[in-house]
Amino acid sequence: MSADARRSTPTPAQLRVWRDYIETAGALQRMLASRLQTESGMSIGDYAVLLALSEASAHELRSSELADAVGWERSRLSHHLGRMQRRGLIDRESGQGVRVSATSAGLELFRAGSVPHLRAIKSLFIDALTPEQLEALGAAAAALRGAATHDTPGAGG
Repeated sequence: MSADARRSTPTPAQLRVWRDYIETAGALQRMLASRLQTESGMSIGDYAVLLALSEASAHELRSSELADAVGWERSRLSHHLGRMQRRGLIDRESGQGVRVSATSAGLELFRAGSVPHLRAIKSLFIDALTPEQLEALGAAAAALRGAATHDTPGAGG
């Protein structure tokens, strides 16, 4: 391997930090998803959709806006919305684009599931860190998000 190639790849110590990050984030996501499902009967996908709709004006978004809000491809969102609609959590109306709205049952499930979900976030994530660590992690997350935004295809980076 050339010197240039070695300089452009992570060091073993940097790879360890990367793996620690990936493994920890995955473990936290799995634990939070499991608790959410157990405590509320909601999947993490249901929660993401209902969160976006609960924050929207009139609890309604165009399907494309919702896909952007939850970070999913439209086909994945469409399949998930079909399951949520069959459970009475959302309604879909066609017109100028598909509009998705949370039903009263969906909003009630979201509200009821939010309290235990937020408690789990506090106990598994926030309480595990000192205030200084939490602040540093917030700064690191912002830096990573900024780098990822600049490195997306078509972003010119």
